[in-house]
Amino acid sequence: QRSADPNGVSQYFTDNPDLAPILDGLQLFDVYTSAWFSAIYILLFISLIGCVIPRTQHHWKALRARPPRTPARLERLSTHRETLVETEDVDPAAYAGDAVALAEQQLRRGGYRTERYDTARRGAPSFSVSAERGYLKETGNLIFHGALVGVLIAVGVGGGFTYTGQTVIIQGDTFTNALVDYSSFNPGRFVDENSLVPYAMTLDEFSVSYVAPDESGAGQAGDFVARLTTQRAGEEPTVGEVRVNHPLDVAGDRIFLMGNGYAPTITVRGPDGEVVYSASVPFLPQDRNLTSLGVVKVPDGLPEQLGLVGFFYPTVAELESGALTSGWPALVYPELTFNVFEGDLGIDGGIPRSVYALDTTDMTQLTGGDTGVDSIRLLPGETAEIPGGRGTITFEDDSALTPTGEPVKRFVSLSIHRDVAATWVLVFASIAVAGLLAALFVPRRRVWVKATVQGSAVRLEYAGLARGEDPTLDATVERFAGEHGASLAGRGASQPT
Repeated sequence: QRSADPNGVSQYFTDNPDLAPILDGLQLFDVYTSAWFSAIYILLFISLIGCVIPRTQHHWKALRARPPRTPARLERLSTHRETLVETEDVDPAAYAGDAVALAEQQLRRGGYRTERYDTARRGAPSFSVSAERGYLKETGNLIFHGALVGVLIAVGVGGGFTYTGQTVIIQGDTFTNALVDYSSFNPGRFVDENSLVPYAMTLDEFSVSYVAPDESGAGQAGDFVARLTTQRAGEEPTVGEVRVNHPLDVAGDRIFLMGNGYAPTITVRGPDGEVVYSASVPFLPQDRNLTSLGVVKVPDGLPEQLGLVGFFYPTVAELESGALTSGWPALVYPELTFNVFEGDLGIDGGIPRSVYALDTTDMTQLTGGDTGVDSIRLLPGETAEIPGGRGTITFEDDSALTPTGEPVKRFVSLSIHRDVAATWVLVFASIAVAGLLAALFVPRRRVWVKATVQGSAVRLEYAGLARGEDPTLDATVERFAGEHGASLAGRGASQPT
């Protein structure tokens, strides 16, 4: 909070002098760098590692181990099938051995790890195969948790090299990727603010289309396009576009379009006609038709400091109350109004002041309000006198400076974001999803096939056991028993019964 909105934190201290120090003592204004948040993060990291390492060791041993021996009493398992085969002229022991060998082949083709366990009980030979599959389930589980560790490392380390900044560029002006050109800048702890990647951006044109007045949603913006010329050190300039949700990549920085508006060019002259102020000033939109509010501060060149609070109307219209508003967001009949203040701007005391607000506490209002003097109203190219012979204000016509010939320049608000960890986070997150899918949908099960000689017949048993929920186990064992029995048919034995 303190790094993202320092002015808001300062205002909270002013508004809540008793509560704010308590919250600050709990580090609630610096959550992500607080001791308690770091402790939670580190403990989560340690617990994940403590979970993954022993489970990985156990899983590695399980992968190298042989499938377990065939239980002596398969009929005790809930998933169990049994058939009796009369071997007729075929040697029962040979038939039983062949039946289990065939089952082993079929199980291996089904992705099972197998192991033969042949015994003789009370003189009756017994042949069996033990099979298991689904180790990918535990592998996926471990991959998922390991990938989470990777995400934590990527976010923790990469976040230190990440930065986000905001800037405003007026049509025709150039932004250089240096700290001085940012309106706000939030760096990671390892970012060197004096070693940002050198490049420059110039706003060539900003175009926007609006829904026609006779259509639904009239006046709403259809598309925003900011055309920028970018240039890296030692390279040729390139032209790119920024749209909403379509950022531009420049030297690893992603440029996002956050807002836009009008920037009228204002010139203030002193009583002797000398220019004391001239600049294109961003006016912040206040409604959907871009009625915009702006502030001009003239600290030098006049006997007293001057402050102007202005409203810009792209298409001026008058309400029944007599108040002005904008009836359309495009420039149809633009007009600019000013209330003029004289006095101390409060910028010489060393306290940061917003360029978009004017503190009139120590100022005297000269026009508008209760002064009895009308607010100054200007069309592009017009000039008005400041009351008391203090000079003049001119609303410059910038038609010759804009690509479309409009009398007022546009500005864009851009967010510049650099995140070196984003690729690694995406990689580890994708791995985590893949591991999670394997852990959720790959069944872990064991299957046994046992053939026991009983006189001239062979008793075939099929059984299965699942680790965890496996709703398809019964159907799997039933299907395998059918396929295995069909494969045995015609081998000199009667059909299973």
